[in-house]
Amino acid sequence: MTNEATVQDGQVVTMEYTLRVDGEVIDTSEGHEPIEFIQGVGNIIPGLESALYGMKVGESKDVQVSAKEGYGEEDPAAYVDVPRDQFPDTIPMEVGVALSVQDGNGNPLHATIQEVGEETVQLNFNHPLAGKELHFSVTIAGLRPATEEEMAHKHVH
Repeated sequence: MTNEATVQDGQVVTMEYTLRVDGEVIDTSEGHEPIEFIQGVGNIIPGLESALYGMKVGESKDVQVSAKEGYGEEDPAAYVDVPRDQFPDTIPMEVGVALSVQDGNGNPLHATIQEVGEETVQLNFNHPLAGKELHFSVTIAGLRPATEEEMAHKHVH
């Protein structure tokens, strides 16, 4: 009987993946390096992380992640109307344009222009994949124990 490593907390997981939403490829490691993360410390979305437990190197799986276990449900309070004159002329006033703004404490926030009106611009501060069901195809490409330093910093070095 072999004692083959499986995905568990404290393991550095090297994973190849393709993410589809509504049948469309949104992100993939294909043609790039696989991603690396520490299992069990919240480096990836909860629904995907929980589905990986027990997988072995070379094993593949299709994982369906609900919005709640992915990027969350869409929050109606995350839509904010901002006076149009608060935007610099360099920003195109078009639906779908992504912006980085700062909150009152100088923290970066990401938003997308949802609607452009005569007086106001509606910004959507929801994650672009909020409210979406996510479909992952994953393959475990490697596993190793995380170092003490990696665990202390909660990311792979």
